[in-house]
Amino acid sequence: MERWKREGLTGDEEFAERLRDDFAGLCWSWPVPFPGRHEVLEETAETQVVRDSMGKIERHWKHRSGTPEHIEFGCDCRSQWERVYKPALRAAGISVEPADAREKHAKASRAGKWCHFAGIESFEAMRQLVGDVILLTAMADEPEWVLDMSRTYTDLILRDFDAIRSTGVEPDGVWVFGDIGYNHGPFFSPRMYEQLLQADHRRIGAWAHEHSGMYIYHTDGDVRSLIAGLLKANIDGLQPMEAKAGMDVRKLAPQYGDRLTFFGNIDMTVALTNDRSRVEHEVRSKLEAGMASLGYIFHSDHSVPPQVSWPTYRHVLELVDRYGNYA
Repeated sequence: MERWKREGLTGDEEFAERLRDDFAGLCWSWPVPFPGRHEVLEETAETQVVRDSMGKIERHWKHRSGTPEHIEFGCDCRSQWERVYKPALRAAGISVEPADAREKHAKASRAGKWCHFAGIESFEAMRQLVGDVILLTAMADEPEWVLDMSRTYTDLILRDFDAIRSTGVEPDGVWVFGDIGYNHGPFFSPRMYEQLLQADHRRIGAWAHEHSGMYIYHTDGDVRSLIAGLLKANIDGLQPMEAKAGMDVRKLAPQYGDRLTFFGNIDMTVALTNDRSRVEHEVRSKLEAGMASLGYIFHSDHSVPPQVSWPTYRHVLELVDRYGNYA
C-alpha cells in the first residue's frame, strides 16, 4: 500500500473501489476462550511477547511483518482442553457483533455486493489453540480428542452465524478460512481428513445451503489430493489456489470444473516481475481455463507482495476487463 500510494493510488476507499471488490464480509467468527486477553509478558525494541485470547504465548515483531514465533500453548493436552479450555469457550459468548453485521449488510446490499459470513473453521481454530505439533500428533494418536475440539468449534461458529441471522440478515454465502496445506501437500492424508474434519466442514456447507447461500473454502498450500474430499463436504468454491504450491486452474478445471468454482490462482510471483508479457499470459490463460468451468472468480493466489508495482496491478485489472467477460 505504501508503494502504491507513492505510485499514484490515493485513499483507502478509492483503493477498494478501484480494485472493484465485489465482496462484503459481514462478520469474522473466531471463538476464543479468553476474549480480550492481551497480556504483555516481555518487550524489547524489536519484539513483544504476549499471552493472547487463545491462551498461547507468542513473540510478535514490531517493525516487520511475518509469522509470530510460537513459544507456548496453554492447551497442551486433552485434560487441559476438557478441564479449562472447552468450558471457557462455551462460556465466552458469541464472537461476532450481530447489530454491526446487520448495518453492514444493509449498506453492502444497496451497493450490490456479495454479502457473506466469514470466519475460521475448526482445523485453523485448533492450530491456533494447541499448535501444529500437538494437533497433528493428536490426529494420529488421539483422534477422539480432535473430533471433540472440531465439533465444539463448529458448534460455536454456527452459533455465531445463527446470532446474526436472527437479526433478519440472510447472507449470500459463507466463506471460511483454514489452512490445511503447505507448499508440498496437505498436512494430513485424505483418509484422515475424511475421518476427522470432513463432517464438520459438511455441517458448515449444509448451513450455508439451507439458507440459500454458497460455501467458499479458503486454504493456502497444495491441497490437490484433498479436493475430492472437500467436494464431499459440499464446498462450492475453492480459494485462493496458491500457484507456487502447485495449484493450477488450467490443470484442475478439466478434472473438477463441472462441480467447483475456482477462486484465485493468479500467481503473484509472476506479477512481482513486473514483466507485462508474462503477466498477460498468466492472467489470460487462467481466466480462459477457469471461465470454461462451472465458474471463475478473479483473485491473486496469495497476498500481493510489495515488489508488485501499482502500474503492474492496474494492468492486471485491465487484463481482467479484456479477457474476463462472459458475455
